[in-house]
Amino acid sequence: MYPAVRKLFFTDCRCAGDPSKTYEELFAKLDTNKDGKVDVAELRAGLTAMGIKTGKGAAQKIISSGDKDKDDVLDFNEFTKYLKDHEKKLRLTFKSLDKNKDGKIDFTEIRQSLADLGLDVSKEDAKRILQSIDVDGTMSVDWNEWREHFLFNPATSLQEIIRYWKHSTVLDIGDSLTIPDEFTEEEKTTGMWWKQLMAGAMAGAVSRTGTAPLDRMKVFMQVHSSKSNKISLVGGFKQMLKEGGVSSLWRGNGINVLKIAPETAIKFMAYEQYKKLLASEPGKIQTHERFMAGSMAGATAQTAIYPMEVMKTRLTLRKTGQYSGMFDCAKKILKKEGVKAFYKGYVPNILGIIPYAGIDLAVYESLKNFWLSKYAKDTANPGVLVLLGCGTISSTCGQLASYPLALIRTRMQAQASLEGSEQLPMGGMVKKILEKEGFFGLYRGILPNFMKVIPAVSISYVVYENMRSGLGLQK
Repeated sequence: MYPAVRKLFFTDCRCAGDPSKTYEELFAKLDTNKDGKVDVAELRAGLTAMGIKTGKGAAQKIISSGDKDKDDVLDFNEFTKYLKDHEKKLRLTFKSLDKNKDGKIDFTEIRQSLADLGLDVSKEDAKRILQSIDVDGTMSVDWNEWREHFLFNPATSLQEIIRYWKHSTVLDIGDSLTIPDEFTEEEKTTGMWWKQLMAGAMAGAVSRTGTAPLDRMKVFMQVHSSKSNKISLVGGFKQMLKEGGVSSLWRGNGINVLKIAPETAIKFMAYEQYKKLLASEPGKIQTHERFMAGSMAGATAQTAIYPMEVMKTRLTLRKTGQYSGMFDCAKKILKKEGVKAFYKGYVPNILGIIPYAGIDLAVYESLKNFWLSKYAKDTANPGVLVLLGCGTISSTCGQLASYPLALIRTRMQAQASLEGSEQLPMGGMVKKILEKEGFFGLYRGILPNFMKVIPAVSISYVVYENMRSGLGLQK
């Protein structure tokens, strides 16, 4: 950038303590036809005239990011809001990179930050990166140089923020409908991704085992509880203990744990492929594209492992001596009901992915943006408690939305094993529940389901962190 421009926009106006004047003068320079709006051509020409280097398509991305009323131009308010929001993200990233808090970034800090993200660069490469930003040749970058270099870079998700805030399935609450893990290219090329998946699978296994009695109670109430046969938590546990003893509380847990690994692997691989197909730009994926890719990956994984879901329900509800194990269960279902029985409840299960994943992701993104706008000052790292809280709230909201479909799925999976039970399709099942039990009949068993969320999240997080440490993964 030309020294005069740098002095005007990045030093004098900032020091004068009136950033709005900075934006006014900058907007006036860009708005060449003086119509109170800046379009792509004006932005591109104006930035070039001021000596501001931008990447290919950067002007269009800036307009798209700031254009709230979708008229393909930025008025002054949109322009100001875009720059203020973007500048805040830049400051957070700058402070995160400034490890020794001296107000400057040197090549060792750049190298360390890239190493934290899984990218090992040489001293020479780190110096070259620094020199591309360093205007005054001091081999260090201050805030003005950083802001000047990146202010018109239209990145909306800076790597530092992504690293802390990626929505991860580490918080296992026993549901299989979440958006898969997001990994950086460095994590994929260095092999860190499979270690993280392994740590997540182990966390899920321990978490599900720890909350298995509540999960069994949920399934028990979904299938057996009704207006005429009300089952309380205490009464249900007494009934299960009387019928099969303490060990009966963990019925169905073996297959519930066993299905984590194949489902996680299929979901991850499918997600990577769907992202490539759906992304409007190579290597970048928008929130709605991520939701679509995640939902499709979830549907693919569920289709592949769905017979295990049916067996889990049957084993969870089994009476003492009914099945000797999962293979005996599979053999008896196949012999008595045929192959189709392994896909009972499949339609409501697949339909349940959309409200769960959509609301889970939307709530998480909203909570993330709220925290970043209100509380982020010196770092983009919100801390463990905020991340756990956001993950728990978003997952719970997703569960609340998809629960009726989960209940229909469970009843359809179980109905053939219940004596005298009518074999109903999904529509008939919904109609019967609404007629006999009312709307709240679709939420049978939701209390134990909610009760297991906090212990499940806590257990999975503790185990995940210990596994990460054991596998040599950096935080």
